[in-house]
Amino acid sequence: MEFRLKKRARTDVKIEVVSLESKYPHNVMMYLYPPTDDIHIEEFEELALERLRLLRVLDRAGTKGLRLLSEEWKEYVNAELTREGLRSYLRLCSSGGASGQGSKHESEIQTRRRDYLSHFILRLAYCRSEDLTRWFVAREMELFRYKFAALSSAEVKQFLEENDFKFQPLTESEKDEVKDGLYESTAGQSVSKIELLDFYKVPFTQVLDLVRGRRCYLKEGFAYVNTHDLVSIVGTKQQDIIEMGLLASKGLIDEVEGDERISRMLKALHNSYTGKDYTICRDAAVAIESLNQLSKTSMPLCMRMCHEHIRAQHHIKHGGRMQYGLFLKGIGVTLEDSIRFWREEFTKKMDADKFTRSYEYNIHHNYGKKGSMVNYTPYSCSKIIKEMAAPGDCHGCPYKSVDPATLKTKLASYGLSTSHIEEVMFFVSRGHYQIACGKYFMLTHNSNVEPTINHPNTYFEESQILMGNRQKRTAGSMPQKIKPRPDIKGHADRSMFNGDDDDELWKIAESQERAYQSQKDISEAFNDDLDLTEITF
Repeated sequence: MEFRLKKRARTDVKIEVVSLESKYPHNVMMYLYPPTDDIHIEEFEELALERLRLLRVLDRAGTKGLRLLSEEWKEYVNAELTREGLRSYLRLCSSGGASGQGSKHESEIQTRRRDYLSHFILRLAYCRSEDLTRWFVAREMELFRYKFAALSSAEVKQFLEENDFKFQPLTESEKDEVKDGLYESTAGQSVSKIELLDFYKVPFTQVLDLVRGRRCYLKEGFAYVNTHDLVSIVGTKQQDIIEMGLLASKGLIDEVEGDERISRMLKALHNSYTGKDYTICRDAAVAIESLNQLSKTSMPLCMRMCHEHIRAQHHIKHGGRMQYGLFLKGIGVTLEDSIRFWREEFTKKMDADKFTRSYEYNIHHNYGKKGSMVNYTPYSCSKIIKEMAAPGDCHGCPYKSVDPATLKTKLASYGLSTSHIEEVMFFVSRGHYQIACGKYFMLTHNSNVEPTINHPNTYFEESQILMGNRQKRTAGSMPQKIKPRPDIKGHADRSMFNGDDDDELWKIAESQERAYQSQKDISEAFNDDLDLTEITF
């Protein structure tokens, strides 16, 4: 009896693994049928944010002007996916993605599952407006083309069979009959490579983009398409499926929004910040005596203007205190130094007792030492751009909130030439505020590489790395000892955080912060009643 029970338990586990392989048999799937898996609400949110990070990598590659599937594009995307902790998705974009080539490791099957589920989760978030739908479809098709381009000829055949495409590759004799036309129409390939390629005979109306680009051989109403260019046909069907799926998802919105937890998350998803949260600074301690110099060399425009406002007015409104105060926490200003900084400035206009009563508690609160004990996250670019600054405020994104004439004057006072100012204003005038910030970074740092700016603390970190005051840390690397530098006073040594044990503690602390903050940020974004259609990419 006991033996039979144990044997049955092992059989059940094996059946589950086979079931997953049968449900997700291929790296490239057409997303035809909604999944029926039961998942926890936490995994639902995790999958949504994970895929959003994936699609944003593809979006950034496009904004940099990289041609889709070019070597430069692949190099950038692969590096960014690695940096974002999404290396598992790279396996979906590599050869060997068919289940018929042997049993797959469970982690690879699980990646296919996450890919499939997360696609359908994002349909619920991106079916809500035309602008959101357009962005989502474009990014999903880029991902589909990347995965399909990695398939071998054998994998393409299997893919076509599994998805009921009635195409068969030409036989050798059929290929010989039209080989001259194939040689002339297949650009960028040698004769020997063309002979190894499979070609498919399809109605020319199904590949009008290839016909228009003269990238296929035409004969008697049929086009002869090689394996790599089949994505033109397959991709069209995939796009139709996604677009029809989005329409179907739109009809389910009322039902989905019956669950308030899911509703809030989906509404706020597109505005969610998915990068490093900067809640814990592990790189260095920054002394407040160095802030004047750092504001000129390493702070983005939004933070530099806040700092100058404080120094000039010895006061700043609540929105500015939150924006700049959390930024200072994120770059490494300690709680004690932060209190000293704000007290020294504010007491030039008020007595110390009033400062203690009215302002000191909020500083402790932001550092997670009072009240709800939440260690608050510095504001991302998307949150700052959405801030609506009133007259007298200095927070928000100056590229958006400051009128063009005043902004030009401000940039000129910071040393930019007329031609450089026009370069920045070109992107400002088109609503590309983060790209304008990246251009400002390049010009003020004499850099040839434009960074991707999606967080003020990223700007500061990249600046300090470029200036040699901090070291770039790759995934899994241990933090290095930071020596004090003469140009940053009080740049304290954080060697107490070095070592294997401490590195693990930091990773645990950061992962816990991210898990807590992701839900909190989504809730905050929802409560701000954001308009999702006004996002600038």
